[in-house]
Amino acid sequence: MIISASAVKNHLKCKRFLLLSGLFTFLLFTQLSFGQTAETEANFAVCKACHTIGGGKLVGPDLQGVTERRSEAWIIKFVQNSQALIEAGDQEAIQVFEENSKIPMPPNNLTDDQIKDILLYIESGGKVAASEVVVVETDETVASQETVQAETPSKSVSGRKDIRNMQITFFVLLVLMLISLFDLFVTKRLKAKWIHYIIILTALYIGGEVIFVEATSLGRQQYYQPDQPVWFSHKVHAGQNQIDCMYCHFTADKSMHAGIPPVAVCMNCHNQVKSGKNTGESEIAKVTEAYNNRKPIEWIKVHNLPDHVYFNHAQHVEVGKVDCEECHGVVEEMDEIAQVEDLSMGWCIDCHRTKEVQFVNNKFYEQYSKMHEKLISGEMKKVTVADMGGEDCQRCHY
Repeated sequence: MIISASAVKNHLKCKRFLLLSGLFTFLLFTQLSFGQTAETEANFAVCKACHTIGGGKLVGPDLQGVTERRSEAWIIKFVQNSQALIEAGDQEAIQVFEENSKIPMPPNNLTDDQIKDILLYIESGGKVAASEVVVVETDETVASQETVQAETPSKSVSGRKDIRNMQITFFVLLVLMLISLFDLFVTKRLKAKWIHYIIILTALYIGGEVIFVEATSLGRQQYYQPDQPVWFSHKVHAGQNQIDCMYCHFTADKSMHAGIPPVAVCMNCHNQVKSGKNTGESEIAKVTEAYNNRKPIEWIKVHNLPDHVYFNHAQHVEVGKVDCEECHGVVEEMDEIAQVEDLSMGWCIDCHRTKEVQFVNNKFYEQYSKMHEKLISGEMKKVTVADMGGEDCQRCHY
């Protein structure tokens, strides 16, 4: 009986050990294979412009098995700033640079942990946890969306039509008013003078409204959509190819200006991509010619502010965490960029009064200790830009 009881006890211990080991192995495997989040997938969208996972070389090398070829520490440094490694004489970095037609990889503002997550994402073949999977639209969904977009004009196009309609209405009423005045005081053919009075008053009312709207929009460029030297489609690049805004406008989070990407950034992809579905080879040839001749493309700036206005992209993008589309509209649906908002002072002030800043866990706002205390005590439920001085004139007109 003693031997039997001991055997049973050992058997139970063995089962528990195997069960716990199996559970631990399962959790570990799950973490390694599918531990990434939708944020990681979004971060990798920038990499997809030049790399594939198992799909062969694109602009840059295939990333499948990259963690076996290179050390994690080296990859992190290379992704964050490849040119710094090359300039420092790192042989591995120089080799990669030369093997890929000497096309420089732009620096990426990613933390070590974010890059480690991307490496796990690559190791798992580009998979994320089921709970984090971003919904992919089917062809039917995309088709239905394109139909809706075709039937519903964009905000910028409809805005331009509204302006043209107002101008036509203004001139028509102006002509009618002049005719009424001429007949009222000169020809006097129409006996019912009240008709003249209605036409004149209506023309004065609508004309005054048009003049007011036009006067308040002086110096503004809402719906401005200039022709560019190269036909560049944001809908193709930012929409279909899902290239992140910061890939091209890489100074938006650290500079006053978002910056116009140099031709070298275009050539990161177009060194290999020589033709497009919409424009063929002609437009991409302009980019290649500019690069070979070392001449910048003379893009026309779309979003302009008066000279007396100070606006800092880094302050809004990095500190304020403002999404690009809040000011620029849904760029990924535009072929040609247009200024969607009027960018007036009233528009900015309205945003400052309603925009809730990410006050907690934001190093920039740590200096506002009194507001932190009020948030913790419950005296303040949220902090808006206006609370931080966003209504002070000198913030923008110093």
